[in-house]
Amino acid sequence: MKLLLLLVACLLLGRAAFAAEARPLYADPAVEQRMLSITGELRCLVCQDESLADSQAELARDLRAEVRGLIRKGLSDHQIVAYLVQRYGNYVRYRPPFDAETLLLWLGPFALLAVGLLVLLTQIRAGSTRAAGALDEATLQRARELLSRAGDAS
Repeated sequence: MKLLLLLVACLLLGRAAFAAEARPLYADPAVEQRMLSITGELRCLVCQDESLADSQAELARDLRAEVRGLIRKGLSDHQIVAYLVQRYGNYVRYRPPFDAETLLLWLGPFALLAVGLLVLLTQIRAGSTRAAGALDEATLQRARELLSRAGDAS
């Protein structure tokens, strides 16, 4: 009987461990929708691969609450994003602007591709000049001997 009660308790506790946290219902759905729109374009600074809207990290929850507060104060979307960028840098944006600070971020992949293509072309040219070079007389004589032996064997 004790074993049965222990089994039932384990099953009930196990189910509770997998329960998802419900999203709280907020008084103003328009504020919530706007907050989700803004935070959907911003990166979670803890998770780094999730948006602020989707992240369950404590910092993301705090930032969502802060964005709600800024919305209630009457700030525009642009002002809210500018405020967060001022505090956390352009890294908080999924799509940072093209400026002097993010120049390497935007042009770096193209520069690496150009360097890779340049190295590839020089390797191909170096290989073709080596292959096109004349063989020395000893190598030609050795090739003739091998070919004549192959002809005699047939």
